[in-house]
Amino acid sequence: MANIDQAEGLRRLLAAPRPRVLTFLSVLKDDEKSGMLVNLGVTLARQGHQILMVDAQATSGSIGSWFSARKDRTLLDVARQQRTMQEAVKNIVPGLSVTMLSGQTGLSSHLPKESARLLSRTFDLVVHRSDLVIVDGDMDANNTFPLASLDDGELVVQVSPDPAAIKAAYGLIKRMSSRLGRRSFTILVSGASEKEANLIYANMTQTCQRYLAVPLHFAGYVPDDDCVRKAAHEGRSVIDAFPEARASMAFSRLAGQFAATARSALCPESFSGQGVDLGI
Repeated sequence: MANIDQAEGLRRLLAAPRPRVLTFLSVLKDDEKSGMLVNLGVTLARQGHQILMVDAQATSGSIGSWFSARKDRTLLDVARQQRTMQEAVKNIVPGLSVTMLSGQTGLSSHLPKESARLLSRTFDLVVHRSDLVIVDGDMDANNTFPLASLDDGELVVQVSPDPAAIKAAYGLIKRMSSRLGRRSFTILVSGASEKEANLIYANMTQTCQRYLAVPLHFAGYVPDDDCVRKAAHEGRSVIDAFPEARASMAFSRLAGQFAATARSALCPESFSGQGVDLGI
């Protein structure tokens, strides 16, 4: 009877509406991307959402390293029945947790089909525990993601006002659209003023529509703010260390934008409003 109940519970879980999965790609340095993801994740959690961050890169600068997630406790280990889900998912603060997809880079290029299938199923299971899933992702040389299911999620491209970064972001979108076809992408601008960010988005939208027939959406921007660097040096998020900083306000707006259509399963144990030590 227990096995029947478990199977029925699994069917109900997988039949439920899938939480939003956002895969973040960036043309900036790893520390700039990870720093943005840390602050966005903490801000979303403070707003009462259950957030899961998935490190799909397993590099020294990816989100798992920032949160000291263990590379021997991954979703791939869970798929292979070498670890439990509880061991693979690390709770950072109430409402925010992190897990590693695997302990190795370039996963999609050498993972056997059966392992890939089991990993995809494990990913689906852990995803349904959250309101919003943020994937620290990248593509391999074949322009593919470690999990095929990431193709169906939302793709967010982080860019800066630097002309080389804008050109690289366009190239990244071109690579993805050549494989995925006509689909939308979301743009997030870091280190820019509101005016700069809007201009970058407008120019990229015009170029992508003209040459790629690809629609873009604008998530928002984060200004260049020394408070972000000072908070990171203290191992804290900027919204905890400097709640009135320009960057804190920007991350609050970004969080509201990304969570606008996410499931509103609020956690009663969410932040009390006090700062927390992230251990980074």
